[in-house]
Amino acid sequence: MNVPTNGPLSGGDIIRQFLPTSPYVGHLGMHITDMQPGMATLTLPFTNALVTIGKVVHGGAIASLIDTTAMVAAWSDAEIPAKVRGSTVSLTVTYLATAEQEDLTATARVLRRGHSLVYLDVEVQGTTQQMVAKGLVTYKLG
Repeated sequence: MNVPTNGPLSGGDIIRQFLPTSPYVGHLGMHITDMQPGMATLTLPFTNALVTIGKVVHGGAIASLIDTTAMVAAWSDAEIPAKVRGSTVSLTVTYLATAEQEDLTATARVLRRGHSLVYLDVEVQGTTQQMVAKGLVTYKLG
């Protein structure tokens, strides 16, 4: 992750600069819809490339949305660590309903922030506002 060192940066600044340059995020078409301290919402636009069978969005695309949204929320109000890096430590996904040929929105909220670990809850909804999946994520900063 290359981050300019012009003046003080926040975790939110870092993630706003990083996310649009991520090849994987770009490949899936995810983008930030909202970001506030301790919370983030991302959208995954539907494309046929996300389909597993018929019109159903692949569970791996949904898991990627959960993981990426948690990362954004973890950085949203984080203090900048000595080493600007992060990684998912744990990701649990519960699929609640199929998503068929629809855009998905995920909202992540910080449940607890430790020294370097951030614990997050993520909800994924389709365009009908039906809950599609729920995720619990542990993310490590630094």
